[in-house]
Amino acid sequence: MPDVTLTTLNKLKRAGEKIVCLTAYDATFAHLENQAGVEVILVGDSLGMVLQGHDSTLPVSIDDMAYHTQSVKRGNTGAFIMADLPFMSYATVGQAIDNSARLMQSGAHMVKLEGAGWLAETVTTLVRNGVPVCVHLGLTPQTVNVIGGYKVQGREQAQARALLDDARALEAAGASMLLLECIPSSLANEITAAVQIPVIGIGAGSGTDGQVLVVHDLLGLSITGRLPRFVKNFMLEHSDVQSAVKAYVDAVKNVEFPAAEHEF
Repeated sequence: MPDVTLTTLNKLKRAGEKIVCLTAYDATFAHLENQAGVEVILVGDSLGMVLQGHDSTLPVSIDDMAYHTQSVKRGNTGAFIMADLPFMSYATVGQAIDNSARLMQSGAHMVKLEGAGWLAETVTTLVRNGVPVCVHLGLTPQTVNVIGGYKVQGREQAQARALLDDARALEAAGASMLLLECIPSSLANEITAAVQIPVIGIGAGSGTDGQVLVVHDLLGLSITGRLPRFVKNFMLEHSDVQSAVKAYVDAVKNVEFPAAEHEF
């Protein structure tokens, strides 16, 4: 697979071809996902839950994120690497600059921040300094204690309008990508159509420009034994990890996943 860049991802959006994103936290899974055709690897702070055993992403540090980004970089041979800025690592613009520099120097091609329109100044400053930015909207796990749990966002008209306004404002501020988590599919479709930048969804229906899952989820690996509604266990129909990941790639590209039962 040729090296995937922001230019590649923008071309895929314009062509109407779905973008495939998947988490990885080490060199082995990065290599495996490259071979399967995953275009964007997310080094997610979800590692706090699936690797470290925490009950949220909050304990993850910038040191953790830098270490795992370096590991993914070593196993990567062409995918676009996006890395999460963890909890409270971008509370000020200065913190965002310093910590984004660490992740970019560790091998990331883009950083991802959770928030809303108030991030506009931070986004503009990062982009001005050479850091591409993805903003994570909707259900933002780092604010789980504020929103009162892992709940679908944007059901009420005012909240939906605010999310749409935030998406437009963040694109204007210089964001190169949006990620929408756990919002109604109709709202995700509206946001995707309203911006020119790629929009990746998780629990946001099939109308976004691409999809992302936590790799452990698509493999059916869960400490609790329960998977979120928006997840499909691809290991149920495949005998090895490589085949399951390739099936996920094909299902996203062919708009077979997510199906109606995975939407809100």
